[in-house]
Amino acid sequence: MILDRVKPLDAILAAAKRKSLKRTMGGLQLMLFGIGCIIGTGIFVLTAAGAQKAGPGLMLAFAIAGAICIVAALCYAEIASTIPVSGSAYTYTYATMGEFLAWTVGWALVLEYAIAASAVSVGWSGYFVGTILNETLGITLPAWLSGGPLALGGVEGGLINLPALVIALLVTGLLMIGTSESAKVNAVLVAIKVSALTIFIALTLPQVDPDKFNPFLPAGVFGGWGSGLGAVGAAATIFFAYVGFDAVSTAAEETKDPQRNVPIGLVGSLLFCTVFYIAVAAGAIGTIGGQPIMGPDGIPFPAGSEELARQCALPAYSSALVCSDEALAHVLRQIGWSGVGNALGYAAFLALPSVILVLLFAQTRIFFVMSRDGLLPEVLSKVHPKWHTPHVVTMITGAAVAVAAAFLPVGQLADIANAGTLYAFALVAIAVLVLRKQRPDVHRPFRVQGVWVIAPAAVAGCIFLFLNLPLDAMIVLPVWSAIGIAIYLAYGRSRSHLGKGIIEVVDDIEGDEALVPIDPPKG
Repeated sequence: MILDRVKPLDAILAAAKRKSLKRTMGGLQLMLFGIGCIIGTGIFVLTAAGAQKAGPGLMLAFAIAGAICIVAALCYAEIASTIPVSGSAYTYTYATMGEFLAWTVGWALVLEYAIAASAVSVGWSGYFVGTILNETLGITLPAWLSGGPLALGGVEGGLINLPALVIALLVTGLLMIGTSESAKVNAVLVAIKVSALTIFIALTLPQVDPDKFNPFLPAGVFGGWGSGLGAVGAAATIFFAYVGFDAVSTAAEETKDPQRNVPIGLVGSLLFCTVFYIAVAAGAIGTIGGQPIMGPDGIPFPAGSEELARQCALPAYSSALVCSDEALAHVLRQIGWSGVGNALGYAAFLALPSVILVLLFAQTRIFFVMSRDGLLPEVLSKVHPKWHTPHVVTMITGAAVAVAAAFLPVGQLADIANAGTLYAFALVAIAVLVLRKQRPDVHRPFRVQGVWVIAPAAVAGCIFLFLNLPLDAMIVLPVWSAIGIAIYLAYGRSRSHLGKGIIEVVDDIEGDEALVPIDPPKG
């Protein structure tokens, strides 16, 4: 049977136990860690795309996405504390529902992380071109070098987004030679991001004009199935702004009194970021307006579409929020704070490459673990003798990320990335329930209270947002999955280590590994 191979949980837990971590983090520390992980590209970059989908209803969209993230995060926290090893949702699914579904999750995570890295690269490019080159140096990069083709939703006269291509390749190079963020550098970047957004809120909220919020829901709550419009459609897009909480979930192993502190850290950081995001959206829309540009049928042009790009090239919309590639800096310039707007652009310019680094790191490590399990060619898990990094898979991934960043707009990339994310989160919630039934005896440092309500709510929320993505983004996931399943059946299933009777548990690239012989499953 296709669902017959389940990785032995006892072997995974034995490997994790050999590398247990010291419990040092309290609830407040975990919450601050979560805020740092969550605040990033989404709020700096996707504010414009979200406003085009929902107008002032973007504020409601942040609340919807935040609520769904909270229930998904609680499920993630339980299984991450129970199975604290590398591989994320891929490993959790492998240990509960088997190799086939684990493959589909791992394949979806590859899509999520790679496309998300492309989206961040495009977002960084907007701030680099607008703040660094144009505002600071007085250099205007020609359209054919600063945006993708108009037919793909780029800009009039666009050919390639060269800055996005370059930053993706530079970060790939850093990953290949083993450069990673230190805790101190990361802390500084977190402080820069939070300070920049706090200043933005302080300067914009006093200038808010209530009339700018009317109509509040120009595209309604539901914009229509497959349209990606309305408050819920915007929520499906700006869900991207919350991704990062899974890093908080995996910190459960290092948390004092996880049963108390994990929900404080997770729910606290998500609530803080939700309120923070709503305040930023209110400040942006309430000062310069955030109404979408409507088509002739009274429906907003799709974000990232050729039609919207043509409208944004017109003088009438040159200062519109929905047309800006650096939305928050643009708002501050429009209300007379050009210097502060540039400073916010510098903050994004400095902080966003670290997000690309984390996303590329996560994507290559998922590929790495799948390769070590025998499901992908072993060359992908080849480690460089000098750099001690999986340089082959990093090079391949970086090239794909750079190409996507060079030609596609940020809104479309975020929607595609969210499709893979929502699938993975839904499977994690199901895995929590399966593990509760299969192994009630396993030690769980953190247990979700009311799991039989919370986990189904998380699954329903993920499906709900997925069905409110644009149709193009929804189609990408099944097409990508079909390609992955074909690869699994043609290559991975026959070469799987588990299928051959060997279970290999790898904690990290340079860490310990456990080889445990088992009876190979039939079939």
